[in-house]
Amino acid sequence: MDELERSVEEYWTQRASDFNTVRLNELRDPISGRWLAEMGRYLPEDRPLRILDVGTGTGYFAILLAQRGHALTGIDLTPAMLAEAEETAAGLGLSIEFRRLDAQETELPAESFDALVTRNLTWTLPEPEKAYREWHRLLKPGGWLLNFDADYARNVRNENQKASYISKEGVYGHIGVTPALAAENARITLAMPASRHARPGWDLELMSAAGFSRCGADETAGARILRERDLADAPLFLLWGQK
Repeated sequence: MDELERSVEEYWTQRASDFNTVRLNELRDPISGRWLAEMGRYLPEDRPLRILDVGTGTGYFAILLAQRGHALTGIDLTPAMLAEAEETAAGLGLSIEFRRLDAQETELPAESFDALVTRNLTWTLPEPEKAYREWHRLLKPGGWLLNFDADYARNVRNENQKASYISKEGVYGHIGVTPALAAENARITLAMPASRHARPGWDLELMSAAGFSRCGADETAGARILRERDLADAPLFLLWGQK
């Protein structure tokens, strides 16, 4: 693990409990139905799928999809996040495999999954081109990648704090962000390769180079899912790809 990855892990270790509070709120909110509807536009619904939630955090996507009957594995770099995910899944009676693995080099067997889903991860990766190659390797032929992300570097540069200080009942954004944590988040964000490129066009180039037979970007996903909570400076987009 390099210095930048260690910084990311240390940051999210401090944020894990507060982060999970918001995710638990989100699980109980109608927004969860909108996330599932968005994924349902791409994922086959005629059978249970084996799905990898990359950068699972406290397990939100893994839990949503497991509740729909799919077989889930969730991976993350931060043990504190995984501990929160395991506790929530156990409390809901869900059997989900959570593992501490690097999203860029998982060590999982090739062609193991029908789909990979990820949310707000790519902007935190030191080597996103490596990650896209790895995600392609892990998919079965015909499998889908659904990658929800945003240009958070632009949000940092414009000093937009809309999502940084929400109430403890909020369902999208962050609580418990001290000035020191905000400064560390900004430092990490602007140090990442994604901060230096126009997204999502840059991601599509990486996905094509990684071997995805079909790929595209939907820049209206945030308006449908987050609605008024979507960030003006960093609207959510969906990158989809099929092997």
